[in-house]
Amino acid sequence: MADSNNATISGQEDGQRIESRILEERVQRAVADGATQLTVQACGQHGIGGRLRQSRQTPITVRVTGSPGQRLGSMGFPGTTIITDGPASDDTGWLCAGAEIVVMGNASNGTCNAMAQGKVFIAGHIGSRGMTMTKQNPRMAPPELWVQDSVGDYFAEFMAGGVAVVCGLAPRDPENVLGYRPCVGMVGGRIYFRGPHKGFSTADAKLVEIDDAAWAWLEAGLADFLARIGRSEALATLAVREQWQCLTARSPHEKLSKKRKTMKEFRAQVWDAELGRGGLIGDLTSLDRSPIPVITTGDLRRHVPVWENRKYAPPCQSSCPSGIPVRERWGLIRAGKLDEAVDLALRYTPFPATVCGHLCPNLCMSGCTRQTQLMAPVDAKALGRAGLRARDPELPPLSGARVAVVGGGPAGISVAWQLRLLGHEATVYDRAEQLGGKISAQIPAGRIPQDVLDAELARARRVLAHTSLGRDLTREDFEKLLAENDFVVLATGSQKPRIIPVPGKERLVPAGEFLRTAKAGTAKVGKRLVVIGAGNVGCDVASEAGRLGATEITLIDVQQPASFGKEREEAEKYGATFRWPCFTKEITAEGVVLSTGELLPADTVVISIGDMPDLDFLPESIATERGYVTVNEAFQTTNARVFAIGDVVRLGLLTQAIGDGRRAAVAIDSILSGARPLGETATMNEDLRARLEYVDAEGRLSETIDTSRVTLAYFDPRKASFDGVDDCAAQCSSCGSCRDCGLCVTVCPQGAIARREAGEDFEMVCDATRCIGCGFCADACPCGIWNLVRNTPLE
Repeated sequence: MADSNNATISGQEDGQRIESRILEERVQRAVADGATQLTVQACGQHGIGGRLRQSRQTPITVRVTGSPGQRLGSMGFPGTTIITDGPASDDTGWLCAGAEIVVMGNASNGTCNAMAQGKVFIAGHIGSRGMTMTKQNPRMAPPELWVQDSVGDYFAEFMAGGVAVVCGLAPRDPENVLGYRPCVGMVGGRIYFRGPHKGFSTADAKLVEIDDAAWAWLEAGLADFLARIGRSEALATLAVREQWQCLTARSPHEKLSKKRKTMKEFRAQVWDAELGRGGLIGDLTSLDRSPIPVITTGDLRRHVPVWENRKYAPPCQSSCPSGIPVRERWGLIRAGKLDEAVDLALRYTPFPATVCGHLCPNLCMSGCTRQTQLMAPVDAKALGRAGLRARDPELPPLSGARVAVVGGGPAGISVAWQLRLLGHEATVYDRAEQLGGKISAQIPAGRIPQDVLDAELARARRVLAHTSLGRDLTREDFEKLLAENDFVVLATGSQKPRIIPVPGKERLVPAGEFLRTAKAGTAKVGKRLVVIGAGNVGCDVASEAGRLGATEITLIDVQQPASFGKEREEAEKYGATFRWPCFTKEITAEGVVLSTGELLPADTVVISIGDMPDLDFLPESIATERGYVTVNEAFQTTNARVFAIGDVVRLGLLTQAIGDGRRAAVAIDSILSGARPLGETATMNEDLRARLEYVDAEGRLSETIDTSRVTLAYFDPRKASFDGVDDCAAQCSSCGSCRDCGLCVTVCPQGAIARREAGEDFEMVCDATRCIGCGFCADACPCGIWNLVRNTPLE
């Protein structure tokens, strides 16, 4: 051993060849001692260079002199490079898991057998059954085999992944570089080859064009391969695109175009025809060895698979109060229809970028099935932000009906937007000078880029041609609106601050007022701030105060604060502290006096314990309860021509208010179209519920798929971030909606499942005469489409 990084290990001891396991132990010990450059003087030992797991990231190089035995580099790990100065024996790279193996000569049979990762470079030709049963984990780079000359018989047999490159530089048979019967049973991977061939298994593989991206990859790989084997001068000979061809596996759908043999047919036509009656042991016994039909099909199955495509709602959409079809949008992106996916959001919300992309806590992501396996949810925010590029919706002709919407915040804009998409004229009335409500006047600029909000409000103004802003409505004004319109929708939100009845309450600044003045640039806060109420609005106050120069910010609450997410993170970024339980006794010029007698010094005290609706303008005919308007399931008030939505009905998220607007608009449209009586106050009828995609009163679809049906084994659990919306779409498991992946077709042992065109769509059908009810389809389906149910004829 020359130094701590280099080691020479002999395959002989006292003139005798040592056992393979002894040689491997010595190699492992040298690596454990810190050697990274090893020379192994082989004498036919097996498995040299395999299973070298580094305790650090330093690469290991193993140079083999002499004669290596079988399985050179078998189970080799990433970071290991194995170089042999001459030829190699059988099974080079067997079960290779990431090593790079360079053979400066020929390799024998089974090269790269069952290889999963890594690269093998052969400076010659290989024997039979090379690249057989290879596989590829989609989370990893594919395994690669590069052969200078040619390959032997049965090449790529049952190949399931990876890339093979056969250069045909000096082939053993100049008329056939691929050997006899290549690609039998091939189900995955690619083979690039140069030179003539004498056929391949056309049932399993097909020739495809080498596109520009594939050629760029191949050309770069050839340069690297030839440099590894010391033949760089051959690049000019090999880098001629017209001389190369490419084989790839046929898809399950393509294979299904040919009738699949039954086991009985296979035995009679293939097995016995090749080996003689009785097969491998036909010369030893004359017993009848034909299959015994013990597995039942048809009505005798205990269970049958049912294709329940789109029967259930995905958890993401069920969790969205606005009912946005998240799953369908990711599906459109997978189909290359990004613009359609972006535009689709406008059918459900006028604020896809503002709310979904920035302000929403993204309940769809919280409900994502991936989180059941502790995987990062698909990033719906990225798709939400893409909504800024959505095209204005096409507007239908006006029906002649007129609706007055009182309130220009998210709920009011939403219902007016939806009514216009349904062909009805809606006029929005608001006391503010501009549309947007709290998202325009109160939400801090740090939470939503102003250009995003401005763009979406401009789009709303283009759709909503009629607005009346800058005036308070009186009871008389409201009665006039009711007389002049077919319907009135109340969407005034909650604007009256709750104030605690303690001495000095007149010193309190309501949170809404503070946020409005802060956004307008007129707020004064001082250095010390106390916020009574530590929810998300209180956190917005804290972050705005920090931006304005406050250095001591304290939020107090009578219970553990309910704040969460970005709002709390922003407050904490400005040094805000949270205290609870704290009960306020008095507000003084010095600050807040707690019930314990402790004084919390403050230049400004903000109260943030919620707001109540201002309902003074409403007539007595509209019932209220505890300060909120009473509505039925369809958002009708006790006056059938008046609807109420959003915070005026109950406090909720922006997305809830937007969803309320859509549901109320559909209910109004159903009355205007005659599908629903004006005076109906019962629950939604079937027609109305169907138009809302089975949305219930809480904004959730009535049936959500059981997440245990969804198989997530096909996705990388380590992925914590996504590279754009295309990557997000690829990682979506499409719960409840078929991705047309063909896995069910592939795994069915009886070939009972087939894909059938159904108009412009498709469906998966099961042949009951073949199906044995094994449930493989249901277990493998990544989307949870197949359900295994009890066979009713048995009952």
